[in-house]
Amino acid sequence: MHIPTRRFPQATAMPRREMLQRMGAGFGSLALAALLADECSAEETNPLAVKAPHFAPAAKRVIMLFMFGGPSHLDTFDPKPILSRDSGKPLPFDAPRVLSFPQKMGNLVGSPFHFQQHGQSGAWVSDQFPHLATVIDELTFIRSVHCSNPRHGGAVLEWHTGSDTFIRPSMGSWITYGLGSENQNLPGYITICQALSQGGVNNYASAFLPGAYQGTPLGYGGIEVRDAKIPFIGDGMGRARLQRLELDMLSRMGHRQLEKVGPDDELESRIASFELAFRMQAEEPEAEDLSGESEATRRLYGLDDADTEDFGRQCLLARRFSERGVRFVQCNSNGWDHHKKLKQNMIKRCRSVDKPIAGLIRDLRGRGLLDDTLVVWGGEFGRTPTVEGADGRDHNPHGFTMWLAGGGVKPGLTYGRTDDYGYYAVEKKVHFHDLHATILHLLGLDHTKLTYRYAGRDFRLTDIHGEVVHGVLA
Repeated sequence: MHIPTRRFPQATAMPRREMLQRMGAGFGSLALAALLADECSAEETNPLAVKAPHFAPAAKRVIMLFMFGGPSHLDTFDPKPILSRDSGKPLPFDAPRVLSFPQKMGNLVGSPFHFQQHGQSGAWVSDQFPHLATVIDELTFIRSVHCSNPRHGGAVLEWHTGSDTFIRPSMGSWITYGLGSENQNLPGYITICQALSQGGVNNYASAFLPGAYQGTPLGYGGIEVRDAKIPFIGDGMGRARLQRLELDMLSRMGHRQLEKVGPDDELESRIASFELAFRMQAEEPEAEDLSGESEATRRLYGLDDADTEDFGRQCLLARRFSERGVRFVQCNSNGWDHHKKLKQNMIKRCRSVDKPIAGLIRDLRGRGLLDDTLVVWGGEFGRTPTVEGADGRDHNPHGFTMWLAGGGVKPGLTYGRTDDYGYYAVEKKVHFHDLHATILHLLGLDHTKLTYRYAGRDFRLTDIHGEVVHGVLA
C-alpha cells in the first residue's frame, strides 16, 4: 500500500490549487505566506515537514560514506590467508560468466597488506586503517554483501536507487519522503562532492517522487570540499533584495505555468524548493562555516593534514548537518577503482579516509549522536581475488564488505562470509535490497509500506525484493 495524504494534503475549506485558480492569489504571495506565517499546517506548506515513522525507530538520520569505484574488501576488512597461500596459482573454480575485463584476468593474488585483530570484538582490519581500528568495536561488518551488476554505472545506481536498469528515486529521497526533515531551513538530503559520472544526478535524484525530496548537491566530484558551495546560497546579497527577487520570480513562473497548463505537480515542487532556498540563506552558510570548530576537533578529523583534509571536511560537515536536523547526508570519496597499481593506490585512498572516519565516529559518540545516527560505509562492489594486468583487481559484485555503525545495529559484530578466496558471498548473504530494507527498518520504516503510486502501480525502494537483516540489529 502507498502512504495516503502525504503527497498533496488539502486545506480544510478548499484545495490549495483550486483556491489559486479561482482567486489568482499568485505564487509570490504563497511563498511570502510560507516564510512569514504559520497559519497553515506544516504539511500543507512544506513537503519536508516531519512525518511519523511506521514504528519506533532506532535511528533518526543517516550518514552515508560512499567509496566510489569499488574498494577491495580483500585489502581492507576481509582477510584471506588461503588466498595469500595460493597467490600466483590459477583460480580453483569457475569465474563468473560475466566479467568486466576477462581478457585481463590472471591468477590469484594475495593482499600486500597485513591484517590484525582489534578491540574486544577481535574484528580483522588491514594495517591501512590504523585509526579506524581504534573504534572497531563501534562497527558492524557485513562481509557477505552482493549486488547484480559488475559495471560501475549499473552498480552505483543499484546502490543508490535499488535498480541498475531504470530511473528510480534515490535512497535518500525515499527516506526524506517517508520521514521529512527535522530542520525546515535546510534540505532533508545533502550529498557532498558526489561524482557526476556513472549515473550522475540520477544517484541522488527523486525521479517520480516530488522534487522536494531530491538530494541537494554541495559541490561535485573533482573539486575540493573547501570550494564546494550550494549555488546562490550565501552569496552576499542583502536579505531584502533576495526576498524580493525570489518572490518576483516565483510569481512570474507560477502565473506563466498556470496560464499554459493549469495545476502542475512539478510546479509545486519548484515552489517548495525556492521557499527552502530562501530559508537556507540564514542557516546553511553557518552550517558550512568550520571556523568555530576547536583545534582539537579539526585535528580529530584530519584537517591539519593535506592528505586527510578534504575528506575530513566532508565528515565534519556531515556531523554539522546531521546535528542540525538534516535527515540524510552523503560523503563521497572518489578513486577506488584500482585496476592497476593496487598497493600504491590503496595506500593513498585508505590514508585519505581513515582518520576522518574514525574522527567522525568518535565525535558522534562524544556528542551523544551515534546512538540515533546510522553511519554506513561501502562502495558499489568489491574486487576480485585474481590479478588484473600486472598489479590490479577487477570488479566483483558477488561478495564484498560494507559496515554500519550506531543507529540500532549490533556493535562489534562480523556478519556473513565470503568463500576462502573472497570471490562469492557464501554465508548469510545480504543483497543491496536487504541492506536497503534494513536501513529503512532502523529508521522506523517498513520497506514494504513505504510506497508511492506512479504509472498505475505502487513503487518502493526495494521493488519486490528485500528482507530485513535481523542478525545485525541490536
